[in-house]
Amino acid sequence: MAYIVTIAQHKGGAGKTSLAAHLAATWSVDKGRRVALFDLDPQKSLTQWFQMRREKLGEENTMTLCPSQGWRVQAELTKAKRDADVIVIDSPGRDDLGTRTAVRLANIVVMPVQPSPIDVWASKPTLEMIAKEGTSALIVLNRLPSRAKLTENLIVDLKRGSVPIARSALGNRISFASSLVEGRGITETEPHSVASAEIKLLADEIWRKLAQSGRRAAA
Repeated sequence: MAYIVTIAQHKGGAGKTSLAAHLAATWSVDKGRRVALFDLDPQKSLTQWFQMRREKLGEENTMTLCPSQGWRVQAELTKAKRDADVIVIDSPGRDDLGTRTAVRLANIVVMPVQPSPIDVWASKPTLEMIAKEGTSALIVLNRLPSRAKLTENLIVDLKRGSVPIARSALGNRISFASSLVEGRGITETEPHSVASAEIKLLADEIWRKLAQSGRRAAA
């Protein structure tokens, strides 16, 4: 049975799709895990990335993209779990049936937050949804600039909430975007870069939390 990782954030432009793609590529290529993608976002950016990946890599691409409609998400997830190790869901930036279902059924919800006051404030509805559904969650600081007082103050504000902040943050690096243009993840295009190291650390941190939750459920 697969773990379900839902990427959720009501605030637009937070980097949900980029995070979903890079995590999926890391787990698939670096860890050899069977990855299934669900693209619930109306913009279908993750779908476009997957299609480009399939065209460029051919049989080397081992990921799958599952059909996904908001009202059928639960049934489609149940089917996908039979053949995957991990399911990565790119959820819409709004509170609808598909998003709530993806959050409720997830083993963990990963919420990217950019280090700006507006992004932190705008994250409140997502945090409220996560709390309402009672799902384990993790905040990921995304597009983090070089160390600055503003960032430190915002991190303190986020730590006051009930959702923990990932130890692994992602820097504001153009290489994250440029690798997606090729239908790949940063660990494939620049495997020895700082950006690659960041996403690998984050992917490992999330996986440890998934494994821990699995052991607790089995106990």
